[in-house]
Amino acid sequence: MSPAVLADVVLFVHAAFVAFVVLGFAAILAGLATGRRWARNPWLRGLHLAAIAVVCLEAWLGIVCPLTAWETALRTAAGGGGYASGFVADWVARLLFWDAPAWVFTLAYTVFGGLVALTWWRAPPRRAGRGPRPG
Repeated sequence: MSPAVLADVVLFVHAAFVAFVVLGFAAILAGLATGRRWARNPWLRGLHLAAIAVVCLEAWLGIVCPLTAWETALRTAAGGGGYASGFVADWVARLLFWDAPAWVFTLAYTVFGGLVALTWWRAPPRRAGRGPRPG
C-alpha cells in the first residue's frame, strides 16, 4: 500500500476518533436524557472518558497527536507536504485541522474534558442490572 493511501487511512481513523469523542458525548447526553441503559455502560463511558483524557494530556504536555504525526510522515514519504489526497480525504482534513494558537485548542479540550468528567460524576456509569430501568 502506498504511503499516500496509508496517510488517508490514518486520517480516517483520526476522524473516527474525533467523531467518537464529540458525537459520542452528544449520544451519551441524549441517551442519559431518554433513560437508555447503554448511556450508563461502564465500558463505553470509560473508553470515552479515557479518549478525551488522552487528548487533554497531549495538549497540556504540548505533545503532537501521534495520528497527526504519523499522517504527516506518510504524506511526506509520499512526496507531498499538504493534502494532495482525494476529495473525501481532503474534506475530512479540513474539518479536523484548524488554524488557531495552541492555547485555544488546549482550552477547548480541557473544557470539553471537564464536561465529560462532570457528566461521569452527575450520571455515573452502572453495570447491567443496577439502577432504575427505563419505563
